[in-house]
Amino acid sequence: MRPRWLGAAAATGYLIGTFPTADLVARRVSGGTVDLRREGSGNPGGANALKVLGRRAGYTVMAVDVAKGAVASAVGGVLAGPVGAHAAGTASVVGHCLPVWNGGKGGKGVGTSVGQCLATFPAYFPIDLGVAAIAAANPRWKHRAFAATMVSSTFWVIGAFVWWRRQLPNLWGPRPTAALPLAAAVSSVMVAYKFKAAVPPAGATR
Repeated sequence: MRPRWLGAAAATGYLIGTFPTADLVARRVSGGTVDLRREGSGNPGGANALKVLGRRAGYTVMAVDVAKGAVASAVGGVLAGPVGAHAAGTASVVGHCLPVWNGGKGGKGVGTSVGQCLATFPAYFPIDLGVAAIAAANPRWKHRAFAATMVSSTFWVIGAFVWWRRQLPNLWGPRPTAALPLAAAVSSVMVAYKFKAAVPPAGATR
């Protein structure tokens, strides 16, 4: 594998991640009157689109954001093999969270990381959904979405490490290597960073 192809995979993944799904859907649905960065939670993502614009818009944003991570991983795999798939998938999460086109004011990257997991770690994907659902149902957490994301991200990294070390089957995903837990960790850190920045301090309102 040539470094330039790996770089091309990462760059392509980043560009795919910057696709402004929420902005385009909001513009289409509202006729340009709604800016999701100023409405609801202020996050240009599926959950906020669901809250502000309704089910159809919200689910459309979620679906396209998931597709961004999956498509980026697939393209990265074509360009630079399994490592390229991981690099592109992670880069798409970074692109979604920190798009260069609007000063880095992107979403939280959850949907895009879900697509990355689906494409590069499909064997673990059902477990990931189950962990997130259980965590989100815990009434003791004030910020359930944040808690569920952090718990599922942690288990994603742990699962990736186990699959790599034990060389477990990965369905249609690439054979587990050290790149699997590394990519999961980098994407998880990116998502955690964006989530932490969006969660208001204790006692604050939003």
